[in-house]
Amino acid sequence: MTNEEIWKIALQQSAYDCNCAPEDFFSGKNIVTTSKKHPRARKYLPLPFECDMVSYGSNIVAQTSVRLAEVAREYIDKYDTAYAFETPHINALNDALLPHGLKVCFMAEYFLPDVTAVKALPCKYETRVLHQADFADLYTEQWSNALCEQRRELDVLGVGAYDGGKLIGLAGCSADCEEMYQIGVDVLPEYRRQGIASALTSRLALEIFALGKVPFYCAAWCNIKSVRNAIKCGFRPAWAELTARDIVFVDGLNTR
Repeated sequence: MTNEEIWKIALQQSAYDCNCAPEDFFSGKNIVTTSKKHPRARKYLPLPFECDMVSYGSNIVAQTSVRLAEVAREYIDKYDTAYAFETPHINALNDALLPHGLKVCFMAEYFLPDVTAVKALPCKYETRVLHQADFADLYTEQWSNALCEQRRELDVLGVGAYDGGKLIGLAGCSADCEEMYQIGVDVLPEYRRQGIASALTSRLALEIFALGKVPFYCAAWCNIKSVRNAIKCGFRPAWAELTARDIVFVDGLNTR
């Protein structure tokens, strides 16, 4: 698989997710679409969205409900693409969303692999490839980035690191869409800063490639440790996404 093929797959996936065409993400002009469910969209997306914005860098594609189309259009046309997903500008977006019962909720950066840079990184501990049947007892808080209890059926493959018989690190991937598998990783606190996360992430990326799928990686941009891990493992920034959700949902996250 080449980098060109990977980007083509990712753009098509984003088009399924956002109800647009792949070329829209590099059209040079901002686009607003009506959000709709799609059978090939990422399985964890609660489509249709009231307001969701994606940028591959050259413009913004906003998918919205009909009632919020003009709110989104006014916002993305007012602020430069490079700064539209950060404060102080998102404060203005949040203010515009509040009368509609919404708040800015999730913001994340997504990474795609560079096939010239992805390689297996060393680990001083034993590593093992794990499959769905191996995850049954691992749906606990300490492995909550690698595995998702709410979508167990999507957790299809993993790589674990072991100190003797003790699991000390786990990278898992979820089959979020037909051609792309998302990687998450956890390492026990007392074993961190030893290169375990990068060893597991890089090994899992290669295992995903062996299945003919594209590995991808997501991190909040303030999660510097996670971003560093992605880059160390040969992943490169691809797109950013901002999602608004209803006020009750957002406030619930803030009271956990």
